[in-house]
Amino acid sequence: FFHFYAGICSALKLTVPSHTIHGIEGQPLHLSVDYNFNATASEIQIIWLFERSQSNPKYLLGSVNQRVVPDLEYQHKFTLMPPNASLRINPLHLSDEGNYIVKVNVRGNGTVAASQKIQVAVDVPVTKPTVHTEPSSGVVEYVGNITLKCTVDRGTRVAYQWMKNGKHLHAGPNYIFS
Repeated sequence: FFHFYAGICSALKLTVPSHTIHGIEGQPLHLSVDYNFNATASEIQIIWLFERSQSNPKYLLGSVNQRVVPDLEYQHKFTLMPPNASLRINPLHLSDEGNYIVKVNVRGNGTVAASQKIQVAVDVPVTKPTVHTEPSSGVVEYVGNITLKCTVDRGTRVAYQWMKNGKHLHAGPNYIFS
């Protein structure tokens, strides 16, 4: 009996990206899912859930065969085209960052199930930087210091790098970075 059960278990293979998927705020994002099974199916059910850390998973939408049942709260944001199990999110918001769980149930001669988790990170494009100089004239002759301050209004994972004539500047007697 155990061997028979183990054989049924391996009958459904569900494949998702193993790395974190990065999407851009305001853009659509496609979470690709592949599944295959070596049995005859009378019903295929696909379920998508979303979880943020420290919160319970939320139902997004699901399907049985070709019929999609969305959560009415999110019906315009998420798209599923069964029998394809991939999910489309449009548009992507910062609040969509978290784990997406896909579960596939196949009913034929018995039921087989598999689920996988996809981690999604949402990036905000970096806005054009602004540079302020002190003194504001920007002119320093012979002696004296000038301070250049660079800021951006929006953006995730921002890294700053100062350059002079196309070459990276490094800290030293002439340059102090903070």
